[in-house]
Amino acid sequence: MSLLARGFTVVGLAALTLLPSRAFAGSAPVWAREGMVVSQEGHASRIGHQVLLDGGNAIDAAVATAFALAVTHPTAGNIGGGGFIVYRPAAGSPQAYDFRETAPVGSSPEMWLRDGKYDFDRHHLSHRAVGVPGTVAGLHLAWREHGRRPWKELVLPAVRLAREGFEVTHGLARSLKGVLPQFRRYPASLAQFSKDGVPYEAGDILRQPDLARTLERIAEQGPEGFYAGETAELIEREMRANDGLITRADLRAYQPRKREVVRGTYRGHEILGMPPPSSGGIAVIQMLNILEGYDLRSLGHGSAAVVHRMAEAMRRAFADRAQSIADPDFVPDIPVARLISKEYAAELRRTINLRRASVSSPASFAWPAESPETTHLSVVDRERNAVALTYTLEYAYGSYIVVPGAGFLLNNEMGDFNAAPGLTDEKGLIGTAPNLAQPGKRMLSSMTPTIVVKDGKLLLVTGSPGGRTIINTVLGTILNVVDWEMNAQEAVDAGRIHHQWLPDRIVHERHALSADTLTLLRGMGHTVFEAPANQGAAELILHRAGEGLLEGGFDRRPPDGAAVGR
Repeated sequence: MSLLARGFTVVGLAALTLLPSRAFAGSAPVWAREGMVVSQEGHASRIGHQVLLDGGNAIDAAVATAFALAVTHPTAGNIGGGGFIVYRPAAGSPQAYDFRETAPVGSSPEMWLRDGKYDFDRHHLSHRAVGVPGTVAGLHLAWREHGRRPWKELVLPAVRLAREGFEVTHGLARSLKGVLPQFRRYPASLAQFSKDGVPYEAGDILRQPDLARTLERIAEQGPEGFYAGETAELIEREMRANDGLITRADLRAYQPRKREVVRGTYRGHEILGMPPPSSGGIAVIQMLNILEGYDLRSLGHGSAAVVHRMAEAMRRAFADRAQSIADPDFVPDIPVARLISKEYAAELRRTINLRRASVSSPASFAWPAESPETTHLSVVDRERNAVALTYTLEYAYGSYIVVPGAGFLLNNEMGDFNAAPGLTDEKGLIGTAPNLAQPGKRMLSSMTPTIVVKDGKLLLVTGSPGGRTIINTVLGTILNVVDWEMNAQEAVDAGRIHHQWLPDRIVHERHALSADTLTLLRGMGHTVFEAPANQGAAELILHRAGEGLLEGGFDRRPPDGAAVGR
């Protein structure tokens, strides 16, 4: 029986990757009543939605979708990385789950120096760049506390996808071909993601038997199937052979964290965000607090006046991010309450000149590079339990290292730690203490899974990949819904901008801003820069509580995304 015959509403296969933001053919969302899953890959969205049809809840569906993405979206879907969940049950208190990677015991603040000089490749492109993965443990913790269906049942669809294979899309074929030179350095990676060194073509079947066996161990044993036994031995063997640091003891010691969500308000809406070591929740709430003091709707979406105010709010939030936010287990005095307070936002607002751009001082703050390759999924079930889940390998395909015999890619998240103590230069490296590597420490992140509530009822589930642009992409989706009353797909399709304090410029998607707006912004002293590629890949669910409807908006900038509901 076809998906449509079974009552699915499915939208898949996005337009070309560099399609301008305003060039999408229509902005109708996907509608559903009983539940919805939105992710960057169609197989994964359908698997997650089938879990909802089988009686699972939002956590169950998120777990199944995340494991499926580890098979079908190797760019960022993973069991070798980490991430965050913001969960809001229909009844009860919201909860944040932190399964960010941690630094191995052998880590130190100076680990990326050679003869006193910073080594970029060692920091970002080596076995020493790999943090202890958290995804399996984090998904299991969330499932153990809230899941309804058996764990094995949620993982087995990913096992079957890996063993039996799936058809390579045009988007995945382009992606794998583009990364093939990096894979050639690692025999296991080349074997898994090419045909004896020849790129996969659209329509080929990609089978991953080693990954299937690893996932089967996870299905049968839970986290023990990853953090102990054969999988752990394979990871440690690969590390020992290549000057890596992760040991079986590091893997056994890994623990996800439950944390309290950060809460804010914006024009009568409650904002539920991820706390540190993510900077996203704090930054979004801080920016919304600043913008709440302006009547954005009357100024007009995409106007120079609105973009100026947004950029100035972004500039200030990112400056605070660089100075103050890190792993709270190592930096316990993060001033969260002050950063998200209305009073502090009012202080910052008073420093904004509405006719002139501020100037970011390069002597003040900067930070290490953070890759845009992450992935996000949003889930809402029949009862209106909601999950916003963002996880990543850091770079596209992480470190490019597939664990021989285990079939999964390892992250390169250690690159999100600062380069070395006191090391600051014009390229954006810093050496401030809060985000230096230490054994067991979680690196700072921009991932921003977010849930918005109105009058006590779920309104919006949102998130995106995109490195530091994640924060501003999520901000934009919230503004699009609250201030400009866009539907889910319109909120995703709308053009995006980004400012991150340093470099001191507004980055915009092609066609996101009119020529007149760009001229006015330059006249106010802003440097404006057209991004070479689109910004982020937001996956959004909007709840129309009065009508009992869910609207799904999936991002058509990258290929292969899908919103699935009924």
